[in-house]
Amino acid sequence: MPGTDAYTLSGKDPEGAFPIVLGHEGAGIVESVGEGVTNVKPGDNVVALYTPECRECKFCKSGKTNLCGKIRATQGKGVMPDGTSRFKCKGKDLLHFMGTSTFSQYTVVADISVVTITDKAPMDRTCLLGCGITTGYGAAVVTANVEKGSNVAVFGAGCVGLSVIQGAVKNGASKIIVVDVNDGKEAWGKKFGGTDFVNPTKLGKQSIQEKLQEMTDGGCDYTFDCTGNVGVMRAALEACHKGWGQSIIIGVAAAGQEISTRPFQLVTGRVWKGCAFGGIKGRTQLPDLVDDYMTGKLKVDEFITHRQPMGGINTAFQDMKAGDCIRCVVDMRKM
Repeated sequence: MPGTDAYTLSGKDPEGAFPIVLGHEGAGIVESVGEGVTNVKPGDNVVALYTPECRECKFCKSGKTNLCGKIRATQGKGVMPDGTSRFKCKGKDLLHFMGTSTFSQYTVVADISVVTITDKAPMDRTCLLGCGITTGYGAAVVTANVEKGSNVAVFGAGCVGLSVIQGAVKNGASKIIVVDVNDGKEAWGKKFGGTDFVNPTKLGKQSIQEKLQEMTDGGCDYTFDCTGNVGVMRAALEACHKGWGQSIIIGVAAAGQEISTRPFQLVTGRVWKGCAFGGIKGRTQLPDLVDDYMTGKLKVDEFITHRQPMGGINTAFQDMKAGDCIRCVVDMRKM
């Protein structure tokens, strides 16, 4: 259960629309398929993809991005590619969410919005690969392609941030600094491979940028914002090393928020980048992540701190607000 769902549910998202079936991180079994669907069949185990992959559009064919444009317009409006909704309650249409609507025992998605995975992988774990873990891990391994021996700072040690750490470890980063205002996240960071921890609220007059520059002999090679806070995004960029430092924006800021920095930060060689779903192509690359999980190369189980049945979904949203919750799995098979 990612924070994006909670943000929309809160009513604070000016782009949010209701009534809607939320949820965009999940896994399940194909119950039936529509006419002409050939890439999945009934009985397949699948992970839902809020970032689809048609392999036919300009984006998919470019080889430069994992974004897909085929159903973007209708997905953004909360309907299926044909412009209709497949959900109803008391005779009224309900909107789809991010093309997946996983907070339901049954959902209807476009064929390009799921990927088949091995039936040996437990769905109450692989569901996490539908967003958080893949997003952070891919940001480090694909988007930034962290170099061996480099130093990295990760702002925000939730599921996405811890996944960035895991990706940085995989690529051989030598120093991985975890930045979080919750001291309890220090142990979590080290569990996934972090080497250092900084709480920016305990630095006195020293800024987090100055602290990180001090710790890395002039600045970080890579920084990752996993908070969605535009002020943190600026700090992450300015903590980068002059000449080559890259800052990757992963966290999604509230609608209408803008980022800013002095142009000199960019003129002197720092790079600001962003990514969705970690730059991972869902149908092409996600099965490899599942294989890595099954062979012990990718941590997944370790992220699960809470579980709730479907009937406890509102409690799950409360669990998310707790400082000790990394990921709460909601089992739609249990009421």
